[in-house]
Amino acid sequence: MVVFEPPLIAESWPRRVRGMLDRQVIVDSLGTMLMIPPDGLPVYFFPPSDLAPDLLIAAGKPDHETSRGMTRVWSIRTAGKVIEEGAWSLIEPVPELAALRDMVAFRWQALDSWYEEDDEIFVHPKSPYHRIDVLHSSRHIRVELNGHVLADSRRPRLLFETGLPIRYYIPTSDVNMDLLRPSRTVTQCPYKGMASYWSAELGNETVRDVAWMYRYPVPECPKIEALVSFFNERCDLVVDGQLQARPITPWS
Repeated sequence: MVVFEPPLIAESWPRRVRGMLDRQVIVDSLGTMLMIPPDGLPVYFFPPSDLAPDLLIAAGKPDHETSRGMTRVWSIRTAGKVIEEGAWSLIEPVPELAALRDMVAFRWQALDSWYEEDDEIFVHPKSPYHRIDVLHSSRHIRVELNGHVLADSRRPRLLFETGLPIRYYIPTSDVNMDLLRPSRTVTQCPYKGMASYWSAELGNETVRDVAWMYRYPVPECPKIEALVSFFNERCDLVVDGQLQARPITPWS
């Protein structure tokens, strides 16, 4: 079997990107570069000229070698605070990232908010090579957990997402909602939106966060609105009578 190794990519990002901290514009750029690693999340890199004046100060940490090249760490200074080690630059990048030399990247959480054009972006930049397709299906989907049937549907919507297992989104009328209790867990996805979660109450046993719903998905992903999806990793999914293997993912 041939195993495809994704490349390490740095490419021009044609969208206006802005980052805000304490209601101040920290970076406003039409010259953004996007680094897309094979084993991580995309990262914005900016020309220093697109940063607020006198923004970066030495972090007091020596330059160090990483898998991306020789890296210099910066702290971020604004009128109100200093964010320690909130930014970095590649002063001697590996050949694949030569276009990023001396450009500046930020820790995502170091700033309060990020925008592409006038739309806010959450969690991390989107990769142009990450795709989501949602298809209507008549497959028979049954979700079981410890002898209890949590859902049974012949009208799921199947979400295919780059690098992830198929997710089966099921109408609430086909879900045994009496076995589910709202969880406090909330997550965000830049491609789908904000998800709320349910735990399963199975007699005296509680299984946390087995299912989720995007009540208000991003406009690009409307087909999953208000449907329930269960973790393939934590439940037994039977598709057209065939028990599916539980995948090994970060959510296992």
